Amino acid sequence: MDFTLNEEQRALQDSVRQFAQRELPEIARQIEETDEPPSLELRRRFGELGYLGVNLPAEYGGGGLSHFDAVLVLEEIAKISIAVAFPIFESCFGPSLAIAHFGNEAMKQRVLPRVCTGDMIVAVSMSEPDAGSALTDLKTQIRNENGKLLLNGTKRWSSGAGHSEAYVVYCRMDDSHGAKAIGAVLVEKGSEGFSFGKRDHHMGFRGVYSADMYFDNVTINEEDILVPAGGFGKLMDAFDLERCGNTTMSLATAQSAFDYVLAYVQERQQFGKPLIDFQGVQIQIAEMKMKLEAARLLLYRAVINAESGLPSIAESSVAKCFANETVREVTGKAMQLMGGYGYSKEYPVEQKLRDAWGWGIAGGAIDIQKVNIAAALVGRRFNQRA
Repeated sequence: MDFTLNEEQRALQDSVRQFAQRELPEIARQIEETDEPPSLELRRRFGELGYLGVNLPAEYGGGGLSHFDAVLVLEEIAKISIAVAFPIFESCFGPSLAIAHFGNEAMKQRVLPRVCTGDMIVAVSMSEPDAGSALTDLKTQIRNENGKLLLNGTKRWSSGAGHSEAYVVYCRMDDSHGAKAIGAVLVEKGSEGFSFGKRDHHMGFRGVYSADMYFDNVTINEEDILVPAGGFGKLMDAFDLERCGNTTMSLATAQSAFDYVLAYVQERQQFGKPLIDFQGVQIQIAEMKMKLEAARLLLYRAVINAESGLPSIAESSVAKCFANETVREVTGKAMQLMGGYGYSKEYPVEQKLRDAWGWGIAGGAIDIQKVNIAAALVGRRFNQRA
């Protein structure tokens, strides 16, 4: 078992890192100040460089590479800023992969090439006001009225809502009970009857839009159906890969905070010597490093074992859960080691800490991942309603 990157992977990682460090810090600073997402110009630049859809099929404009290659690209960009990296996250680990795996040919041809050029971001729309962790309680539904498929309902907590150009919407497609009725459709921004509420603003995740989404008799064509009723399991299989994207974003946030504080404790002096010379600081730095290395190996296992397919719910949940807890711990320790400087907006660690907490909520809360892990261990799903 070889844990070192091969020559091609090192070259990919180095080239992305150089680009990110050279061209993205000022853009990231502007996004943090304005709370506005990356521009279409930057998205198209990512497309030209091949950073969008790294692991999408080449026939649709993607890179045709592995999920692991996509992780390498995403981590280097996300070290600068999760908002700057968000278009890459969505193209490599978001619902675009569900479209590549399960979509009809017309949908693939219509969507994936535009994703890979940066002209379209596809966001996932799952949660509702009364259906978050209890996703099978969702009420958004398609009904056949006089031969027309009409979508009605309300969605909430969709990262990218109001800014993305298209949405994979989880919905009920017949009157069956629970998950049996749930499938998903693709709805493009600007569709008649599709609107957005007031934009949310969060503690972190600046530059990532979120808003309520309203579907009022939105017409759905047959080619807009991604997965029909009964396909909830398929959708969640694809979502296991999105968890790996979440893991990567968590890892990148933690690693960048660690890199910053490691340099800081070697430069900052107290009582006549650098902070790193104090044993208490050494222990904190070592503990942070151990958690980062463990998180990285769990992520790599999940994506490498999946190859070009979809990862297992067990491995993706373990990776996400551990990375979500690690990023909170590492950014918290980094802030504490920096004292007042860590708490100041003039330095990057306070932003890293704010962003860190979001990943343990997005994409399935930490405790839900632990339930998934326990279910995988005993080989059955738990009925939370019993």
